[in-house]
Amino acid sequence: MRPEPHWLSPRQHLQRIQPDAAVMYFSPVTLQQQACRFLDGFPGLVSYAVKANPDEAVLVNLVAAGITVFDVASPVEMAAVRAVCPDAVLHYNNPVRSPAEVAAAAKFGIASASVDCPRELDKLAVLGRDLEISVRLALPVKGAAYDFGAKFGVGPDLAVALLRQVAARGYRPALTFHPGTQCDAPEAWEAYISAAADVASRAGVTLDRLNVGGGFAAHRAGPAPDLNRIFGRIGQAAAAAFDRVPHLVCEPGRAMVAEAFSLATRVKAVRADGSVFLNDGIYGALSELRDMGGLDRLRCVAPNGEARTGRPVSRILFGPTCDSLDRLPDPIALPDDLQEGDYVLFDGMGAYSLALATRFNGYGPTHSVTVASLCG
Repeated sequence: MRPEPHWLSPRQHLQRIQPDAAVMYFSPVTLQQQACRFLDGFPGLVSYAVKANPDEAVLVNLVAAGITVFDVASPVEMAAVRAVCPDAVLHYNNPVRSPAEVAAAAKFGIASASVDCPRELDKLAVLGRDLEISVRLALPVKGAAYDFGAKFGVGPDLAVALLRQVAARGYRPALTFHPGTQCDAPEAWEAYISAAADVASRAGVTLDRLNVGGGFAAHRAGPAPDLNRIFGRIGQAAAAAFDRVPHLVCEPGRAMVAEAFSLATRVKAVRADGSVFLNDGIYGALSELRDMGGLDRLRCVAPNGEARTGRPVSRILFGPTCDSLDRLPDPIALPDDLQEGDYVLFDGMGAYSLALATRFNGYGPTHSVTVASLCG
């Protein structure tokens, strides 16, 4: 089999190949740089939330950058991680599991698991006692694009009772929380860390570790999030809240992988009213835009590789499928010289795009093209 050629940038590939299907571009250098940013900046252990992008190339490059701990939600994700890193440490932090899933997890060897009710704690008995169990805490804290507490986690009073059960059964006790997705407010982490210290004190339990979750914001619009500021505030909050600071853990997904991918879509049609039909939409790699919105990091390129630089015009964007619901929820500003056959590139698309994409009506990106850089 002939090796796939290496490309300098998405624009070079688009100019020479002129693909008619949507293409996802992947920069291993960008991904490894972001992994090192977390490893160097976060004051504790860094694990990767596999759900954000389980692609084999992503996992391989994260291991190459020094990530050896992975937050896995299912046996399928466990197998994917162990296929590229047999010695990987697995944190099973999906709080709801079937007995069959727990039995499958036992075969992989789980280092840590989270719970948010006594029944889920009972299910973990087959994993043995040499296990860290994190009680998942939920608070009505603002600062994220949407709240995870409506589905997972317990309030402080129930967390106290559950943490006591964890310790009484001989597990290594820990607490975990998730401040919510796309969180750029360090105050959210500070509130959770303070509450976690109070829960541990009331339970009379010394925490082995405190998992501060994911939720770190990726760059979707406007200035890039200041992750180092959040890292610093997390460390300061833990030092202020605990007499004996537990080992800290984080589990970034979106913020780890988003910047390493860009999506190129092709303009299928420009209607008289200015609306644009693309060859990918909400059933493909753009599915998250229904819930997240706020994406303005895009570029428009002609088939010859030249950038479209016309006056920005607010346009409705439709996807390629036969479903009339296949449209982006908010109008997006695109240049007024945009033409059929041009390419619209969306940057920062590595998180949840390929993981959520379907092949409805035969559309959507099917693989990634590796590039040296996503710029240009």
